[in-house]
Amino acid sequence: MVIESTGVCAACGRSLPPQSGRGRRRMHCDATCRSAARRLRARESHVNHDLTAGGRKDRIYGVAEASGLAAVTQALASVRAAEARLRDAVDAARDGGHTWSELGDVLGTTRQAAFQRFGRPVDPRTGEPMNASILPGAAEKAVDIFVNLAEGNWEAARRDFDAKVAEALPDAPAVASMWAALAGRYGRYEQRMGEPFAHQLGDYTVVDIPLRFEVGEQVGRVSFNRDGTVAGLFVLPREMS
Repeated sequence: MVIESTGVCAACGRSLPPQSGRGRRRMHCDATCRSAARRLRARESHVNHDLTAGGRKDRIYGVAEASGLAAVTQALASVRAAEARLRDAVDAARDGGHTWSELGDVLGTTRQAAFQRFGRPVDPRTGEPMNASILPGAAEKAVDIFVNLAEGNWEAARRDFDAKVAEALPDAPAVASMWAALAGRYGRYEQRMGEPFAHQLGDYTVVDIPLRFEVGEQVGRVSFNRDGTVAGLFVLPREMS
């Protein structure tokens, strides 16, 4: 069966790109929206529809929670729309002759960080845009790693380490010591995480995530190999990212 789709994402409501060819109809923009929809379905499946007093209470709380998740989904869509407008504005500024140094000043970061986030580098080996090679789902995987670190799930955090990173952090206690060292440098992690953004850096997909610690915002960085394994894990001062 040939499918042609120009619908909207079932999670965030953004328009989906045209789809043609054989296969399942696309329902979501990306892995983040798929994950949000999956979590919402999981929560809704646990809502108790029994009409006893306890059942009514469970149902009321379940509906309220689902409504809260819908609000988060809408807010996420707004953030992504703003990010798209920001990228368009950066492209227009570059077309107008402004330098990455000027853009970095406006964005409150370095020219290198501005280029890594918004630039459109070309791979000199292939002539193809390097951003097109970003590992699918990399941002969601990077978020999961830092969530596991924050929650003390050390084995889960190191599950996808490649051989080199696994050698540096060979077991759960080593990962725990690394996270404790970060607390000694930046203070307590305040359980606040910004919107991740992924870019291609050579042969690696790099995901940067703003993280809020006691002393201020730092940047968590995860580098992925082409096979999805973790080639690097860092927490950097914001000005170095």
